[in-house]
Amino acid sequence: MDPSQTPSRAGNRLAREHSPYLRQHAHNPVDWYPWGQEALERARAEDKPILLSVGYSACHWCHVMAHESFENPAIAGVMNAHFINIKVDREERPDLDQIYQGVVQLMGQGGGWPLTVFLTPDLRPFYGGTYFPPQDKYGRPGFPKVLASLHDAWMNDREKVLSQASDFREGLGELATYGLEAAPAALTVDDVKKMGERMLRHVDPVHGGFGGAPKFPNPMNVSFLLRAWRRGGPAPLKDAALRTLEHMALGGIYDQLGGGFHRYAVDERWRVPHFEKMLYDNAQLLHLYAEGEQVESRPLWRKVVEETAAYVRREMTDARGGFYAAQDADSEGEEGRFFVWTPAQVCSALAPEHANLLLRHFRITPQGNFEHGTTVLEVAVPISQIAQERGLPVEALERTLASAREALFGIREQRVKPGRDDKILSGWNGLMIRGLAFASRVFGRPEWARLAAGAADFVLTNMWDGTRLSRSYEEGGGRIDGFLEDYGDFAAGLTALYQATFEVKYLEAAGAVVKRAVELFWDEEKQAYLSAPKGQKDLVVATYSLFDNAFPSGASTLTEAQVALAALTGDKSQLELPERYLSRMRKALEENPLGYGHLALAADTFLDGGAGITFAGSREQVAPLLEAVQRTFAPTFAVGWKEPGAAVPPLLKELFEGREPVAGQAAAYVCRGFACERPLTKPDELAARLMAPP
Repeated sequence: MDPSQTPSRAGNRLAREHSPYLRQHAHNPVDWYPWGQEALERARAEDKPILLSVGYSACHWCHVMAHESFENPAIAGVMNAHFINIKVDREERPDLDQIYQGVVQLMGQGGGWPLTVFLTPDLRPFYGGTYFPPQDKYGRPGFPKVLASLHDAWMNDREKVLSQASDFREGLGELATYGLEAAPAALTVDDVKKMGERMLRHVDPVHGGFGGAPKFPNPMNVSFLLRAWRRGGPAPLKDAALRTLEHMALGGIYDQLGGGFHRYAVDERWRVPHFEKMLYDNAQLLHLYAEGEQVESRPLWRKVVEETAAYVRREMTDARGGFYAAQDADSEGEEGRFFVWTPAQVCSALAPEHANLLLRHFRITPQGNFEHGTTVLEVAVPISQIAQERGLPVEALERTLASAREALFGIREQRVKPGRDDKILSGWNGLMIRGLAFASRVFGRPEWARLAAGAADFVLTNMWDGTRLSRSYEEGGGRIDGFLEDYGDFAAGLTALYQATFEVKYLEAAGAVVKRAVELFWDEEKQAYLSAPKGQKDLVVATYSLFDNAFPSGASTLTEAQVALAALTGDKSQLELPERYLSRMRKALEENPLGYGHLALAADTFLDGGAGITFAGSREQVAPLLEAVQRTFAPTFAVGWKEPGAAVPPLLKELFEGREPVAGQAAAYVCRGFACERPLTKPDELAARLMAPP
């Protein structure tokens, strides 16, 4: 039988899946399976290798490979004849993605998506790559050639294939525990400064960010530059961080009309992005720009945070409160089509005064800076320069610009929008809760805390039953048991939300989530955290949560949450595992801080010994003291509030003991290492104390 005529049953499988990414492939001629027993048993029964394809719904190159190869009947026929084909949404199964990305790393290539890995029926990988073109191109072999070669090897050189699979399995086991072999050692404040200075060597001194093209936001590493500066590191640490914030905010990586950040820039200048928007990027960047406001207040930081929060509310919030996972890069079959402009489009849509201003401000030219003569909007000419050129007041021109941007945004809203992945992931929701809650404090915007609380309430109601946190929610309820990143991210979000609302239910929930995470994921022998729950049966090797990549590892956010709980409740036991884990990871942190950025942030907070500030007094009395803290860059301090006359929750009984107003005035109790200084009643004294060296 001609392989290209092999019947497909894909629509009978992926069409029933909840994942938008899997459903995108439901009508491919490929005989796709979701990851599960049916596919794995068939591979064993038929003695066929597994073709594992991992991606996510907003991934541009995933769409390209799908169109070129998975929609091609001839290529699909070869896949169906010789392989058991499995599609995985990496946002549903990050543990599988983490393991099999290691194959590409062991082959000396950069990882990424789509991830294409070939496995024996017992799940051992023997070959892998990312995107394969349909013919030899870009220095990559054509996908049909790869399929033919691997089928031939499986049929005629099985011993070599199995030997390679054994080598890969051994290598994956070593990768999974990389960084855990060093002897434990305590971290110091001096280590923080050294780590920041090591990071600084990789900063682009002109455009900000780390390295050249492509350039990713790396918010946790930018944040750590500020931490190292705060600890007494040199001024260039602060300068590098703020330069990065400025260039990103003015570049094409930021959506200049609709708010929110795209995934990354393909160039070193932040000009042309890959256009997908991910919840986790925008969550971390909200937090980072709010920190920038504390370090050095600028209108640009406020603009970015306000517009990004508005974007999240408008585009990424479910009616029930949860946050969606991502928006696609493509619309109408073209990457970036929704976001780019030509001069003709602008001039036909707007009055001449508005059009001319935007053409100049965003440098929209006939040549463009993107494909087909289109332009990705970037702030190329500052409004102050245009005002000087035209002899107009800056304030008046800013009002005109705001009106013009609003008009162009309205026109854009009439376009076909990129697809949206409406999965609600508990961990990514935790990151956005964390970012919104912190930004609400810094900018005095309680509505952002309410937005975060809506998501927290959704997850607590629909995805957490007191013992189990679901990874993903779609219609029909929570699905897939949560991974460590879900528990850690959500716990960190809940502790941040308590500090924005002082609603103790979020602190109690954080404590329960952390306790359950330790039970499910802590490996006492390795003194480290597993990525997937203990006893997960479908993994070729056990995998540990170590590295921080585009988003934090679960071990990093769980450590952050534990340290915050210690500060907010006075429970010293919450610092026991952070101390053990951070000492285990000290050498890895010291040698490769760029790979552990969020863990470095948690370590810096840990070094202050559960530092916290408890306010005593009525909410009205406390407000000036609280505002002083919110406007001060003191990232290692957690904040709590004791309301006079209110019943003290059991969780806070020990911490609130003896915390009262002083002579009728609201008081702030600054504590470090579970020892408190004399209470402060004046906002300026409190701010000065927080800015003083520890």
